[in-house]
Amino acid sequence: MLNQWLALEAGADPAERAGAVRRAHEAFLAEGAIGAPVRHLIADSWRRSARASVGPDHTPPVELAGGDLAAHRREHPLARVMPLFRELLGAIAEDGAHLLSVCDEHGRMLWVEGHTQTRRRAERMNFVPGARWTEPHAGTNAPGTALAVGHPVQIFSAEHYCRPVQPWTCAAAPVHDPRTRRVLGAVDISGGDHLASPHSLALVQATARAAEAQLASLLPAAAPPRLLEALGRDEALFHTGRAGPPVRLGRRHSEIVLLLAAHPDGLPGNRLALELYGERDVSPVTLRAELSRLRGMLGPLLASRPYRLTGRVRTDHDTVADALDADDLPTALAAYRGPLLPLSEAPGVVRLRRLLEDRLRQALPARRDPALLDTWVRTPWGEDDLQAWEALVGTLPPEARAVPGARLRALRDAYGLGPRTSGGPLRPGATFPQPPVP
Repeated sequence: MLNQWLALEAGADPAERAGAVRRAHEAFLAEGAIGAPVRHLIADSWRRSARASVGPDHTPPVELAGGDLAAHRREHPLARVMPLFRELLGAIAEDGAHLLSVCDEHGRMLWVEGHTQTRRRAERMNFVPGARWTEPHAGTNAPGTALAVGHPVQIFSAEHYCRPVQPWTCAAAPVHDPRTRRVLGAVDISGGDHLASPHSLALVQATARAAEAQLASLLPAAAPPRLLEALGRDEALFHTGRAGPPVRLGRRHSEIVLLLAAHPDGLPGNRLALELYGERDVSPVTLRAELSRLRGMLGPLLASRPYRLTGRVRTDHDTVADALDADDLPTALAAYRGPLLPLSEAPGVVRLRRLLEDRLRQALPARRDPALLDTWVRTPWGEDDLQAWEALVGTLPPEARAVPGARLRALRDAYGLGPRTSGGPLRPGATFPQPPVP
C-alpha cells in the first residue's frame, strides 16, 4: 500500500498529477463523487470541508490581531521552541520560495515567516498570523489537516479544498506536549510543487519531534504521578508516586481503587458496595474488611466518610478518555491496551469498560482512517470488530482489499449475517452476536 501521508509516489509527474486532481476536485464540487487519483486522506478531508460548508473560494477568518495576538504568542508553549523552529527551518523560509508557519492547537496562526514577497503572496489568502486554518475554517490544508488526523501530512496543489490555496504545496506536523501528549499546535512549511517529496515531510516531522524533545528538557522535575494501569490487566498495577516498583493489586482492590479514582469526590459505603457487588446480598462487613486490607497498603491515601482517595490518582482509562474528548484518536488508540479489568464483573467497572470500548468502536469507523483501522483490527480486542473491518475495506483501493475482504466475509459468516446487500456502513453502535466457538 502506498504511503497515504505522501502527496506523490516516486516517478509521478507533478504537473500531470496536479491537473488530474484539479479535475477531480471540480467533479467533487459539482457532483459529490471522488475518484482516482485522489488519496483517501484527501477525499476524507474534502468531505469534512464540504460538511462544514466551506466554500471553494473561501479564505479563513482572522481571529487574533494586535495586542491579543501578541499576548497569545507570549503565553503559548510553542513560543519556547520558536528559536529551534527558526534554526531548523529558517534557511528554507528565507530562500524566497518558502514560508515557515506555526499554529496553535485551534489552528490559529501564531507565526508566519519568510521572504517579504512570499509573505505578500500568502496574505492574499489570509495565510497570516491570527488567521484560523482548521479544516472547518479553511478547508483541506496541511496545518489544519495535520491537526484533524493527528499525523504529519503533505497537501499538494489542487488537493487543497479552497482554490486560493491551490498554487501552494505544504507539509505540516503536529507538536505534542511531552508530558500529556496533548496537541499544542503544528509546524508547517509552504511553497511550490517541489515540496511534494518525502524529504519535506520528513523534515517537518523531525522538527516537530525535536521541538517536543526540547519542551521535555525544559519541564521542571516533577514528582512521579500516582498512576493506575488497569487496561488489559486482570490485576492493576498501582504506581504510588514513591520510589520503588509499582504495587500489584488483587482483583477486588483493583476494582476499588479504579472506582474511587473515577469518583474523586468519594463514594459512601452503600454506593461503593453497589458499584462493586450490584444487587447481591453482601454484608457491609465484607466491604469494610476489603477496605481495611487496602488501607494497610495505601496508608493515608485511602480515607473514609465517604470512601475516597486523598490524592489525585490518574488511570490509563483517563488517558484514553481524555484523548477521545480531544478528538485525538491516534493517541487514544496508542494508549488503549485492552479492555478495562477484563475479568471484573463489578457493575461500576463493567459500565466504565463498555463505555470506553463503545466510544473507541464508534470513533474509529467514523474517522475512516485506514492506518488507525488497520491497527485496531490487528489487536486481540479488535480482530472480531465487524464494523471496523467493514470501514477498513471501504477505505482501501480495490487492489488492496483482498486480505481484509476475506476476513470480513469470514466474520459475517461467523456472525450468521450472510452477504451484504448494501454498500453502506453499519449503523453506529451496532452490536452483533458472538461468533460460534469452533
